[in-house]
Order: sequence, then structure tokens, then C-alpha cells
Amino acid sequence: MKNKTSKINSISLCKYLLTLLLFLPFLGHAQQNVEMADAFRSNGKIYVVVLVICTIFAGIILFLVFLERKIKRLERNQLN
Repeated sequence: MKNKTSKINSISLCKYLLTLLLFLPFLGHAQQNVEMADAFRSNGKIYVVVLVICTIFAGIILFLVFLERKIKRLERNQLN
């Protein structure tokens, strides 16, 4: 039983270390200034970019909702 517990602990430790290693590059780049974003912000175009991104995400979410409804309807019809 102890061997199994230690194996589980080592696997979870490996998962935590791998997650930490995957996020390290993001921490290094977080402090850099992005010239393109600064230009968009100064011209007021950043709001257009945010609006386009929100529209795309809303479209994806709506598509997934309608797809889920169709799948549920097909599953109900197949069971009957």
C-alpha cells in the first residue's frame, strides 16, 4: 500500500513541476512592452480589436450551444 501511495505522490509532484515549467516562459514575457498594443491604445483602435474578439467568441459559444441542442435531440430520437 505504501508503494502505491508513494507512486501517486511522485506522479502528482511531476504534474505540478510540469505545470510550473510550462508557465515559466509566460512569466518571463509578461513584463515586456508591446509596441503594437500601445499604438492601438493610443489611437483608440484597441476597442475595435476587443469587439472583434468578443464577437468571435460569442459566435463560437452560440454555435456550440446550438450544436449541443441538436445532438441532444438526435440522442432522444435514437433512443425512441
